[in-house]
Amino acid sequence: MIDHLVFATSDLERTVMALALRLGVRSVAGGQHVGFGTRNELVALGGGTYLEIVGPDLEQPRPVVPRPFGIDELTGEALVAWCARPDDELEAVVSAAEATGHRPGPISAMSRQRPDGTLLTWRLTLPQPQAPLGSVAPFLIDWGPSTHPTMSLPMPAVALERLVLGTPDPNQLSRLLAVVGHDERVEIETAAAISITAHLTTQVGTLRL
Repeated sequence: MIDHLVFATSDLERTVMALALRLGVRSVAGGQHVGFGTRNELVALGGGTYLEIVGPDLEQPRPVVPRPFGIDELTGEALVAWCARPDDELEAVVSAAEATGHRPGPISAMSRQRPDGTLLTWRLTLPQPQAPLGSVAPFLIDWGPSTHPTMSLPMPAVALERLVLGTPDPNQLSRLLAVVGHDERVEIETAAAISITAHLTTQVGTLRL
């Protein structure tokens, strides 16, 4: 159910180099998000899940609209969002999520080209950071006929052990995740403020993002 984690940064090259030391493995170039002013690098986390490191793409002109994930406001880096890959059709899951009181937003079509020229296409709901559940609510994705990004990544040397979601409203989040799908790595904690923490096992030790 966890498709990927979004680690956003104001300086992609700096963060990629720093994470390589912390993870004990170098990320792989993902590609440009044309028109959004961003590009990404990926690290496999096992279980069909990956870490997306995303930041400004200096080869693109500054976009007219703000870059996604609040990148323009960042002065450093942060785990800002997570994406779920439901088993059911995206439209059905969106409707079921709305019935719990959460609005995932409209479904949009997107694409990017990998460095090897392969075109990836997908449909997703955009993150809703201003919604009551904020960033602990996953945005949703359907890769359709495209090959999942993890299939082109090296065998994972990093494993996602737990994704801990802190929220003042654990019951609402539980209702939402019940319709999105089950993943034993997801843990919900009651907290005064919304937070996302990934617990990773690496070749150089454990790491929290």
